[in-house]
Amino acid sequence: MKRNPLLIAVGVIVVIGGLALAWWLVSPLFLSQTVDEAFPMAANATLPPNLTRPQAEATMVSAAQLEQTMTEPMPESADAPVAVRRGSFRDADSFHKGSGEAILYRQPDGSYLLRLENFTVTNGPDLFVYFSPSTDPKTAAEAVSTGYIELARLKGNRGNQNYEIPANLDLSGQNSVVIWCRAFGVLFSVAPLQSVN
Repeated sequence: MKRNPLLIAVGVIVVIGGLALAWWLVSPLFLSQTVDEAFPMAANATLPPNLTRPQAEATMVSAAQLEQTMTEPMPESADAPVAVRRGSFRDADSFHKGSGEAILYRQPDGSYLLRLENFTVTNGPDLFVYFSPSTDPKTAAEAVSTGYIELARLKGNRGNQNYEIPANLDLSGQNSVVIWCRAFGVLFSVAPLQSVN
């Protein structure tokens, strides 16, 4: 029996494509990506002479590990980012789990930054960070109700991450941060945002 080379080639292509799709879908369940970004320094911070930015950040990390008791509150600096809203991530369901904090900062220049701290979420394909107008969405339909904003592709499913907010985004009607699987329309985790007093 003679085999058709064209059918064999098509079959090989289909099998390879199917394996690649299966790997894309299943591999996130076994792999994690940790991102550990430092909190950005104020844009107008000045460095001492002969000190590079990486050296200054290393010094700040080292100083942060020292334990000292403060007897008076630190004054608010006009040159420092200010947390304006924050929320804790919760599980979307028994399989899609999340924890950590979402913190929205106003920077000295008036721009905003979203920071995910001590963040962990079940990994999956095509994960994105969304803002949702829903106060505490429990379903996919609530999470992406009219008026949601797609911010960026999720950098990693673990760690500390910074997301700059484009100046043209109006966040006034956004009430939660959502981790969303765009390919399948699945809610992975939610952080309802509350004002910081």
